Amino acid sequence: MSETASTRRQLLARTGALGVSIAFAGNLSELFAGTAAAQNLGHTGYGPLIPDPDGLLDLPKGFRYRVLSREGDRLRSGEGLVPSNHDGMTALAGYSAGGHGRRVHLVRNHENRSTAKIPVPTVAGLTYDPAGKGGCTALTLDSRNHVLSERVAIAGTAVNCAGGPTPWGTWLTCEETEDKAGTNGYTKDHGFIFEVDPANPYRSGAVPLTAMGRFQHEAIAVDPRSGIVYETEDAFERPFGLFYRFLPHAPHGGLGSLRAGGRLQAMRVPGVPDLSSIQQTGASFENIVWVDVPDPLAARTPIRFQDFGPKGITHAQKLEGCYWGGRSVYFVSSFARSADGSAADHYGQIWRYDPAARRLTLVIVFGPDTDIQLPGESPDNICLAPSGGLMVCEDGNGAQHVYGVTRRGEVYAMARNAQNIGTPEQPEWGEFAGVTFSPDGGTMYVNCYTPGTTFAVTGPWRR
Repeated sequence: MSETASTRRQLLARTGALGVSIAFAGNLSELFAGTAAAQNLGHTGYGPLIPDPDGLLDLPKGFRYRVLSREGDRLRSGEGLVPSNHDGMTALAGYSAGGHGRRVHLVRNHENRSTAKIPVPTVAGLTYDPAGKGGCTALTLDSRNHVLSERVAIAGTAVNCAGGPTPWGTWLTCEETEDKAGTNGYTKDHGFIFEVDPANPYRSGAVPLTAMGRFQHEAIAVDPRSGIVYETEDAFERPFGLFYRFLPHAPHGGLGSLRAGGRLQAMRVPGVPDLSSIQQTGASFENIVWVDVPDPLAARTPIRFQDFGPKGITHAQKLEGCYWGGRSVYFVSSFARSADGSAADHYGQIWRYDPAARRLTLVIVFGPDTDIQLPGESPDNICLAPSGGLMVCEDGNGAQHVYGVTRRGEVYAMARNAQNIGTPEQPEWGEFAGVTFSPDGGTMYVNCYTPGTTFAVTGPWRR
């Protein structure tokens, strides 16, 4: 490293409205090496957030939003109501029926448990377990972000948290649960990944990709060259989750190819049983080992409890976001707390795994030296912005934000949820989730988890 972590650890940027600051260590430029975003990264924020007179979303001057969908409204398909708990999301390119005219397909998860207020409506041919209240809805937008259609894309699943897009234009939605049939009223086992085709959900149906494992899935990222799928596990209790890779039997890809099965493996970092113990940014580990999962279906024992041999396996608390950038996969540990059983404390790590070199590197550590603990229980969902570095969804206490992080490590507030779901005496704001950008980079789409709201944000992104 050219600098020590202690000299790089500093308080960064503040929002004009809140004076929020964040401590971090690391070189953010590494996150964007080899990506299109590396060419146009912003170096500052967009100014203070302006209170929204409509009380929905505060944005910097020059930016505006459009509400695309709200929980409890009628789905345009007539299938029922817009479900609760808007979570992970992606934006995929599409075209009009005649092949002319640009379209955007938004695929949106609904992290509904058995107690969810508004379930995803069950639809014949798209429902896995009629007792499951989770799933996905799909919106099709025109080039001006007008909603052309909104429909159920998969139903009867449970706790659909995040996922990830595939190189062939589908979405892999992940169940963040290990509930089996007979638990919480479910008639089938849960904890799987499902593929969703946003253009025509009936082509993908509701088929669990069982070979990819049954565990508390969070997110995935696909290596576009090899077809290997990387998976994070957000386990809530010790032993914490694992970082996986799935070696598909049909690596050429394409809708339905993952149904052909493959091998599920978990990552072992030699000498490191818990990733939270690594605090030095730039720390790098060679010769990463991938160990076959004994029982991917976890028929008797959850995978993270299974016997991986005398050398064990590497765990981490709160493994969440996962994305592919350049020639590497990046994944996020949102936080680690020694009080929960982690080896050490942090407020967020971003790791990079280079498959060609079999090398794992700790790129960024957030906190805990912060004025306001951002990310106190985040970073959660993250994405690469075409011209603004990283966008990070906050999931913690107090007012909730989407934060931008520039390549220089400057942190700025991009959006604030103005919807108070508490009381005037005890205000409360729902977390952000599912941040993603349109294929042309001109629109940021993001969800408020509760009340479930999907926004399209436009403005001078390339300023």
